[in-house]
Amino acid sequence: MKSGRRTAMLRAKVKSSLKEPRPRRKEFEMRKGLEIGGVVAAAILVAFGIAAIVMGVNGRSTVRDSLKLEQIVGSPDMTPAAIKVEAQKAGLPASVKLPTVDVAGKQINTGARARAFASYMRIHALEATGGLTYSQMGRFVAKPGAPAKFTDGHGGTSDEKYAALDPKTQRPVDNGLRNLWVTETALTTALNTSYMAEQLSLFGLVVGIALLLAGIGFGILAIGGALRNPQTAFFGAKRTTSTVRVAPTT
Repeated sequence: MKSGRRTAMLRAKVKSSLKEPRPRRKEFEMRKGLEIGGVVAAAILVAFGIAAIVMGVNGRSTVRDSLKLEQIVGSPDMTPAAIKVEAQKAGLPASVKLPTVDVAGKQINTGARARAFASYMRIHALEATGGLTYSQMGRFVAKPGAPAKFTDGHGGTSDEKYAALDPKTQRPVDNGLRNLWVTETALTTALNTSYMAEQLSLFGLVVGIALLLAGIGFGILAIGGALRNPQTAFFGAKRTTSTVRVAPTT
């Protein structure tokens, strides 16, 4: 009697277990959301990666095309050895950093060459002004006999009392060498900006490739996990049934 009751209870448990969905509905919905989210995230990463690569290539081409239009060619003294000799002749201090890239006779058509050309222009400006920068130079041309303490040491002064006067206007004469620095700064800034823009485009290329690879890897993980498990959002939940035999008892 007891064995018959145990057999009936066991059959009831097996029957109820077969009715339960495997995996359970909540678990399947969570897995479904994660898998779809993974594929969507992978597609977004790939799309952003491709966009970043395209923008990086376009940016690099724009910088180089713009530089070519200016028809800039390095002068013969734009070599590390030649500029070192010129700097020594001009009496520039040893603390002045000299260029190390040779662009003599080369067309300035890349960001790196533009940066090197700008560094040579700075040395040329320092040679012309006796090693003084824009902020160190006097605003006006100093008149003969002006006290040294009121001059910049190279014929310039910012004190109007000791400035040379224009015979026609009777106004202080502007220091022309100071204007040289204005031109030099404008040109070197443009050249250095070209270098920065090319570096940013290169960074965009690297980021784009990284995003593209990350998206592909993310997609492989999401779809690969779905292929290993048939109970997924891509294949649907399949109910597996098993036959459990209960041995009759005597």
